[in-house]
Amino acid sequence: MHDDERYAAPVVPRWRERLRQYWTLVRGDRPIGWLLLLWPTWWALWIAAGGVPPLWTLVVFSAGVWLTRSAGCVINDYADRWLDPHVERTKDRPLASGAVRGREALLLFAALMLAAFALVLTMNRLTVAMSVVGVFLAASYPYLKRHTYLPQVYLGISFGWAIPMAFAAVQGTVPPLGWLLFVANIFWTTGYDTWYAMVDREDDIRAGSKSTAILFGDLDLVAQGVLYTLAFAALALVGREAGLGPNYWLGLGLAALLVVWEFVVVRHREREACFRAFLHNHWVGMMIFAGIAAHYALPPVTTLMG
Repeated sequence: MHDDERYAAPVVPRWRERLRQYWTLVRGDRPIGWLLLLWPTWWALWIAAGGVPPLWTLVVFSAGVWLTRSAGCVINDYADRWLDPHVERTKDRPLASGAVRGREALLLFAALMLAAFALVLTMNRLTVAMSVVGVFLAASYPYLKRHTYLPQVYLGISFGWAIPMAFAAVQGTVPPLGWLLFVANIFWTTGYDTWYAMVDREDDIRAGSKSTAILFGDLDLVAQGVLYTLAFAALALVGREAGLGPNYWLGLGLAALLVVWEFVVVRHREREACFRAFLHNHWVGMMIFAGIAAHYALPPVTTLMG
């Protein structure tokens, strides 16, 4: 036996390689997108329930978040298979590289959405009806970047649709407070996804794709400041209308400081810095949730200090 044969890498079974490619396609190795979708969903569930929501409702929405986000990644890569090979960050994705075929991706998308819909069927009729809109939003979002400079806004609508659905599941209706939280999430999502779009701005311009980062141009940081200000103003209104106490305001204030840090990091607009700012929004969403959960679970901070 030759030395090169003795030390050759072991052959990976074909089925295992296929699973690895599918796992990569649904971004199973990158949970940031799932977390950015999970936190607003939990904001809504806790506010709608006035504390910890019913266990099964929490399970359905948490699992549904992962399934729909995974499905969204699949259909996004399917729609972008013409663009991704020309973008440095995405050229090795399974569809862009040819490791997974388009038909496989569509079947995987359908399976994930059917699993999510099966979970939603255990909820009330209004929630089920609203989930149909959610499917349309998830399936149509990836195609907007060809026709409009505002796909990040549409992503905010798509990502945030779980908010009114959560209120519908818990309360049987969607009150104005639910829609206000929905609007807050649209501003926040547009902001953090613009950081993401700034990473790919030059590649997108060459490929003919569109984004808010391209639309804002040299005024990107100013526009980002407006978006985050509107997001936190809406969240402040949510806190007032929901009667949330000092624990919430503390969490919201800390989240605002985290956003200030993002602006410091991206001040020179380097790609790596913009990507770090995007990832950092996970902590922003978690801090806001911590404030909401603490309001319902703990005595107000002022009481503890007194």
